Amino acid sequence: MKDSVHVSKENYLKAILEAEAEGRVVIAAVLAHWLEVSAPAVTMALKRLKRDGCVAVGADGIVRLTATGRETAYRIALRHHLIERMLCEIFGMEWYEIHEEAERLEHAVSPAFEAKLKEKLGEDGLCPHGNPVLPENPALRRQQGEVLLAEAVAGRRYTVTSLYERDPKLLLFLYRQGLSPGVSLRVAGQNSDQTVSVETAAGIVILDRAAAEAVWLRPENE
Repeated sequence: MKDSVHVSKENYLKAILEAEAEGRVVIAAVLAHWLEVSAPAVTMALKRLKRDGCVAVGADGIVRLTATGRETAYRIALRHHLIERMLCEIFGMEWYEIHEEAERLEHAVSPAFEAKLKEKLGEDGLCPHGNPVLPENPALRRQQGEVLLAEAVAGRRYTVTSLYERDPKLLLFLYRQGLSPGVSLRVAGQNSDQTVSVETAAGIVILDRAAAEAVWLRPENE
């Protein structure tokens, strides 16, 4: 079993890589929020990661992965992706249940078992949340015609393409509201309080800004 310091290192590196993939500027406060740790804990972790040659921190406070850090982070992200697919495709777990389970298992998978997962599942498929190994850059997604639910046009119909998966509680909430990858919906309203009213086959639900910014859509032909 890996020690807690090593697991923590992997978690930090993967979080930085995923935040970059989402088009975010990565600073210490972002990592504290994403990983639910204190600011002093982030400071100590970044010192270790700098010492190990995994990250560089600029004078502006922006955290960037080195080539070594990026390689390690991608390896962990791929392992997480494969485990999520295994749990859903082979063991039948629901998509809203698998993120936390994969977070635990990704640190315990041996290289031999990882190779078997690659052989069985391949590396190019989408996870049950609709994402490749890393979320695609938002600018690229918009160029390809996708839109966040928070920015969708009221009155239009869309299909859910993917969900940001880092918040298990939010995933469970979206599941209970009937918002899964592949679901067809109509944006009933973009409301003045920054909530979004959404109509699915189950009826109308209202999502706050945080939830609406976690859901990517593709317009349907009407």
